[in-house]
Amino acid sequence: MSTHEIPYVLIVDDDTALLEALPQALSLRLTAVEVDTSDSALHALDLIREHDYDAIVSDIKMPGMDGLALLAKVQELRPDTPTLLITGHGEHDLAVQALRGGAYDFIQKPIDRDYMVAALNRAIQTRRLRLQLADQQRALELHALSLERIVENRTRELVEANASKDKFLSMVAHELKTPITTLKGRTQLLQRRVTREGLDEVVSLGLNDIERSINRLHFLVNDLLDASLIQTNMFVIHRRRCDLVQLCRHILDEYTSGSGPALRFEAPGEPIEAEVDADRIGQVLLNLLSNAHKYSPKGYPITVTLQQIGFEAIISVRDMGVGIPPGDLEHIFDQYYRVPEVDAQAGSRRGLGLGLYIAHKLVERHAGRIDVQSVQGEGSVFSVSLPLFVDPTTEDVDTTKLALHTQAVWTIMH
Repeated sequence: MSTHEIPYVLIVDDDTALLEALPQALSLRLTAVEVDTSDSALHALDLIREHDYDAIVSDIKMPGMDGLALLAKVQELRPDTPTLLITGHGEHDLAVQALRGGAYDFIQKPIDRDYMVAALNRAIQTRRLRLQLADQQRALELHALSLERIVENRTRELVEANASKDKFLSMVAHELKTPITTLKGRTQLLQRRVTREGLDEVVSLGLNDIERSINRLHFLVNDLLDASLIQTNMFVIHRRRCDLVQLCRHILDEYTSGSGPALRFEAPGEPIEAEVDADRIGQVLLNLLSNAHKYSPKGYPITVTLQQIGFEAIISVRDMGVGIPPGDLEHIFDQYYRVPEVDAQAGSRRGLGLGLYIAHKLVERHAGRIDVQSVQGEGSVFSVSLPLFVDPTTEDVDTTKLALHTQAVWTIMH
């Protein structure tokens, strides 16, 4: 931008009388202006290289280099500087050529002083506005670059912090797992000796409490370890062809062990097969059962339903518990999220908010999905949808088997 506070103008003309008259006309009609003059285009080029003018006024016809050639040079040296060319009467073609060459305006001879001053004033204002806009654009670009660097640095810090957190969780989980396993084994050994030797009942109750606490620690540590593996993308799924009816039956037998069998209904027919990691899908089902038990009043049933529709199998776990507030449904599978102001049933404790998060990630790894429907005060239904196993050697598909049908229903009373 020009270092001059007042407008700085160059006038180029080989007519000495005009060179003297035009600066006087400008000084009379503009409140403040600084004017340089040149009687040739070549000398004008030296001045243009040396100074940054707000506008240039040049005669179009001059000996040697004419105004059009000077205009072309100005476009190369100072493309932001507006140039006004003075044309003779009737030189319409030259005026059009000048405008096409990049001239800001043309002034016809005989020169109307008022028109020339008004055109020159517009040119100066246009140029200064353009320079201000360019300065603001550069300032915005620098500010945007600064913000980008801040975001990059902050993102890098967050990634590093997240990696450190995952590393810490993984280390803590691994370090805790060994002593917990040892404590659990020794506690079970002591319980067997208490039972065999008939020791004090208080000791037996104490050992039972210790075992429950150890089991709880065991589950928490496993959840931390699984969450860490998922976050670091080190979680491994071992898939194999599996009958989901048999898998659900096995998990439910394990879950109800010691508390009586679950009531069941199993429809005859072919197995519902999927290619899954049986241990991990079993973990999902156990998590949903534990969650349903935790938030259901004692004596209310939990219902597990296995259905097939199209090329999907759907495992649903329904409870008649407290339900989930509508505003919390969208966050229910978030990491470390626990529904506020919803208490677990007596004898149950709230976890770390990792169970449903892990279940959601496990189902996603199986190319499935997990959904929830809930009404406060009436209960919740968690549904796991998994793609069925399709035998690649089978050419024809029996479409009658794709209609919705229920293969099995289990009802658990607790």
